[in-house]
Amino acid sequence: MRIMDLVRDWLAPSRPGSVTSPAIRSDFMRGNRGVVFGGWRPALREAADDVGASWDLAAARTIDLIQNSGWMAGALDQAVANTVGTGLRLKAMPENDLFGMSNSEAETWAQLVEQRWSLWAEKPYECDIEGRRSFGLMQAAAFRSWFATGEIWAELPWRERAGGRYGTKVRLVPPHRVVRRTEPSRNLLQGVRMDSDGMPVGYVATRKDSALGIVEYDVAARDKLGRTRVIHVFDGMPGQVRGISPLTPALQVARQFDQLSDATLTAAILQTVFAASITSDEPTEEVLSGLLTPQEQARLSASGISPWDAYIQAQSGWYDNATINLGINGRIAHLFPGQKLELHRAQHPHSDYRDFAAHLLRELARCMGLTYESATADYTNATYSSVRMASGEIFQITLYRRAHILGPFCTAVYEAWLEEEIARGGIPFPGGLDGFLANRSAASRAIWRGAPKPQADDLKMAKAHEIWCRLGVMTDAAIAEDLGHDIEDVYAQRAREKALRATYGLPDHQYQGITNPSGDQSEDPADNPAAQESSEDSTQQ
Repeated sequence: MRIMDLVRDWLAPSRPGSVTSPAIRSDFMRGNRGVVFGGWRPALREAADDVGASWDLAAARTIDLIQNSGWMAGALDQAVANTVGTGLRLKAMPENDLFGMSNSEAETWAQLVEQRWSLWAEKPYECDIEGRRSFGLMQAAAFRSWFATGEIWAELPWRERAGGRYGTKVRLVPPHRVVRRTEPSRNLLQGVRMDSDGMPVGYVATRKDSALGIVEYDVAARDKLGRTRVIHVFDGMPGQVRGISPLTPALQVARQFDQLSDATLTAAILQTVFAASITSDEPTEEVLSGLLTPQEQARLSASGISPWDAYIQAQSGWYDNATINLGINGRIAHLFPGQKLELHRAQHPHSDYRDFAAHLLRELARCMGLTYESATADYTNATYSSVRMASGEIFQITLYRRAHILGPFCTAVYEAWLEEEIARGGIPFPGGLDGFLANRSAASRAIWRGAPKPQADDLKMAKAHEIWCRLGVMTDAAIAEDLGHDIEDVYAQRAREKALRATYGLPDHQYQGITNPSGDQSEDPADNPAAQESSEDSTQQ
């Protein structure tokens, strides 16, 4: 009765002053106690602690995935091709005003630097401590290391060789060789030794010794003159001292996709192998044993034949004596009494597999900084507009990685090489080596150019460049950069070609604008949005 009274009071209209209304408040996550957020209570920790707890397993899983997954290996190759290409090219951009060099002198100086840099960077004997890779290949290897582990590690040892000119070398270091030990008393955090400001001043790494095995060694971040000795590049949040693979958030999805693919393939194979089955009412081995007399069981046991084997032999004899010959390679057998033959048709992969697999691959491609089409090479449902929009957005990620992942690695190497060149007298500089050391950052300022943004239609891109130029909002240098060229190289080559044409009495090229074969510049769908949309719709149909 008491419970019913409570229910009745709860359902009854409230009386004035009998119930206190809850206070109305505005708050984030108002459903915090519901089923959505109820079991979701992650810990709030330093980013360095999270990375330190997960790095080993995340790196191992990512490397295993790259080594054993064809689609992941292919997607990584595409990411390397988009970001690195054949190697990022140096464009020296010195802040010449800071060290007393005129603009014309700076242009001439930059051209000399770029020419001499290519002589060092393109020769593995000069740039690689192992003598195996050009600097372009080292960029690709460093980028792969960043994808797998979230870090780029390299040392800049000094090694002069017979027949070589330079002592500056690059040694790529596998990130797992840098210890992950933390010793607060020595200001060592996950293998990084830091000063009171948190700036790295040294590292603890391991190497293989032929006599001692794995040994640890300390290396300073810079020498006494400020020359870089260790390059450590990673991307992350404030508080991190080590990086972690950008693929870590998608490892679960990647594993699920592999399991889905394997399960679907296994099911399809099983249905192919077991294409038919025989349904029988015959008794099992236990029943067969019960039907035999003790004398029969003893005889079978003495001969090493089980009741089930005797049953199978009887079936075999039946099939051998009851066949219909259909030719050399085929026959139909009369079934054993009480049996029924049932043929099966493979049902895998089922209709939902393709859509679900595409959903998983889209998440993985997004995490890798690729479009779904470029990661999978599947352009089935793509249109010009969709590819153009996706490529434009993803290309910003490529530019970010060039500037903030590969850029610091390349610039650190370039700075060390430039210091040596100026010290040797190969490249002049105001004040010599002392002048360079006083203006190191300004002198070694550079940008690193890679392959241009991919275009779905080169003709449409060319017409867009033409329009922007006519409007006066785009320069020749910007167009050359979109095409992956340096404007100075373009002009120099055009001047050489003009002189060569004059030598042979050939007329000079005159730019006449972009036209189609009919001469009508308005027939391209790019100039007519309605026609373009209609064209895309018809393509999809």
